[in-house]
Amino acid sequence: MLEQAQALKDTLIDLRRAIHQHPELGFRETETARLVAQTLTSLGIKVDTEVGKKGVVGHLGEQGPTVAIRADMDALPIQEKNDSPYVSQVPGVMHACGHDAHTAMALGAAMLLSGAELRGQVRFLFQPSEEASDEEGKSGAVRMVDDGAMEDVDAILALHVEPRLETGQMKVAGGPICAASDSFKATIVGTGCHGAYPHLGIDPIFISAQVISGIQGIVSRHLDPTKPAVVTVGSIHGGSTSNVIPSEVHLRGTIRSLDEELRRKMWVELRAAFEVSRALGGDFKLEIDEGYPVLANDEEMAELIRQVATDLLGIDNVHIEEPEMGAEDFSILVSEAPGASFSLGVGYKESEKTLRLHSPDFDIDEKALPVGAAILAETARRYLMEAST
Repeated sequence: MLEQAQALKDTLIDLRRAIHQHPELGFRETETARLVAQTLTSLGIKVDTEVGKKGVVGHLGEQGPTVAIRADMDALPIQEKNDSPYVSQVPGVMHACGHDAHTAMALGAAMLLSGAELRGQVRFLFQPSEEASDEEGKSGAVRMVDDGAMEDVDAILALHVEPRLETGQMKVAGGPICAASDSFKATIVGTGCHGAYPHLGIDPIFISAQVISGIQGIVSRHLDPTKPAVVTVGSIHGGSTSNVIPSEVHLRGTIRSLDEELRRKMWVELRAAFEVSRALGGDFKLEIDEGYPVLANDEEMAELIRQVATDLLGIDNVHIEEPEMGAEDFSILVSEAPGASFSLGVGYKESEKTLRLHSPDFDIDEKALPVGAAILAETARRYLMEAST
């Protein structure tokens, strides 16, 4: 399978560059979806469009168990600073998270599998808007589930590029690998007054300082220190001039955890931290927006991916995935069917350049494209072989 994928390298590079040059933000992936649909159709794969608003679903095979391969298609609102010949042609938008590569590799898997003998069905899910949610707070994965993309799917797999890992290497593990991601917004209410006479009002800025101290104590003093968790206040706004104490301060932040029970405990502790404002004479309003759940890889699917990668790349190039506090809406899809995602090395060998996701100079070693396509395709093929026996 890897040899077959290497023969597709130039085609995959062309696809990736075409997508990279014309990036589209979440739920606006019109041209990307058109390219995906055209490519799948040319392979004789049945195609559904506008699934989950802008998603594309490809159906290969007729009967038997169904395994899905998912790739996200959206870009980020970042101005690219690279000087490559395939630099983004859209001002302020670029593929800084590798979704162009994910899409190209999933199309490569479709090319490999379209000519293979399959003991079941492969469903290709090209998903919009992994990075953002719509006006109803739903990401692309949620929208695709709502539109039936996961119906009758028995297993699902995906990958994510990893620039800290060299091309030809990968990481995978069963269990939690990405955190649940919730956000909060709050208003601390005081009584505005002249800055020279603070005793005549209730200072919400002073109260905010105490609340933030309480928030920072949640992880260090109220949670099991052996269980990873993060609470971050990312935005605080209050007042507009130097000599006036405002009546309100607004805060926004994020909550991350790798355990569902711990996740809900953190919501309770966060509210308790804001209760400090009432003890100091003020008040508060708090809204917690429940985001993506924990991404927990199915143990059997992760092991199958590990076996495939070992056969294709060699055991020395297959590593254990350590849990991280980033979030991924692939977690929505694995809640519908057993699944696993792996990290694919896309870093340049012996390069002094540090590649970073979500940075304006992000890029990948395109030699990784056939590798990812081969692992996706061979894992799907072997899953169907095992599931059909």
